[in-house]
Amino acid sequence: MVTKVQFYHNTPDRLALACELVARAHAGGRQVAVRLADGVQARKLDLMMWTSDPLAFLPHVSNSSPLAAETPVVLGAPGSDTDWPHTDVLVNLAEDMPPGFDRFRMVVEIVGQTEAEKAPARHRWMQYKARELPLKAFDAERRVAL
Repeated sequence: MVTKVQFYHNTPDRLALACELVARAHAGGRQVAVRLADGVQARKLDLMMWTSDPLAFLPHVSNSSPLAAETPVVLGAPGSDTDWPHTDVLVNLAEDMPPGFDRFRMVVEIVGQTEAEKAPARHRWMQYKARELPLKAFDAERRVAL
């Protein structure tokens, strides 16, 4: 299996896009691991997943939860992200390369609009490219392939 990698660039609100993409993947029957930068970002996304669409339910837990293997969406931050219960989709919101990313069928990288967010993303792009993985880039604001 070869891991496919998608980059969403120019994202005005990385957490909002992550929430949207995770909801879409879940609706399509996929299991999703979301790697966040830290615990603060994890709490924000957790809250967004509970409040973003009042008529939808997006089941999610922390990857340290005893229910992680049974829950389709799992959230984790660096340091707690080496043992994901799923290997379908990994959404990366952290600045570094996700450890064990090659176990996943797809990796989704969400990149913001600031240079501080773009620089580490360029480095990750080059790392994926050096591994000769299939890469796709999208402009998140216009929702078109680049």
